[in-house]
Amino acid sequence: MTTTAPPARIPEGNADLKALIRTIPDHPVPGIQFRDVSTLLLDGNAFRATIDRLAKAIDPAQVDLIAGIEARGFIVAAGLSYTLTKGKVMLRKQGKLPGKTVGVDYALEYGADRIEMHLGAVRPGQRVVLVDDLLATGGTALAGVALLRSQGARVDTALFIVDLPDLGGGDRLRAAGVTPVSLVSFGGD
Repeated sequence: MTTTAPPARIPEGNADLKALIRTIPDHPVPGIQFRDVSTLLLDGNAFRATIDRLAKAIDPAQVDLIAGIEARGFIVAAGLSYTLTKGKVMLRKQGKLPGKTVGVDYALEYGADRIEMHLGAVRPGQRVVLVDDLLATGGTALAGVALLRSQGARVDTALFIVDLPDLGGGDRLRAAGVTPVSLVSFGGD
């Protein structure tokens, strides 16, 4: 069941964080401008500010679980889970989780992949916030939403450090009933 997400409280004034994100041209394939948050993560104060600002974008009373997408999304999700005292669901690449899993296949802007989670990790009706480091075309995020919803979760909000709005991921998430919230954006990518 898709519900309409309420408007998120979008943090402002994140030029300090944006300045710490480096661009690596032509990675992983020619023509891609890879926005690397690992340089932001090297700065403890910046990482703390990132988590604090993302946490302010949601109402913790309206969240049961945080779902992080492998791999950098795990880092952000773990920080948010700790800050908000919420459990964390891992959405992993195929074959990485022990035990029974459920998964979905999806297309990337430069290939295809599959994400999985443990069967029973979410219960029907649980309110889950999806988290990743970056929103580009939205393929990975939409796969995460589909996976969580296939198990009965309510997913209305997705949080990102970086948005590449020209690639349309935010529009695709909104069309699926999910409000995307990002701290910084890079146009022209």
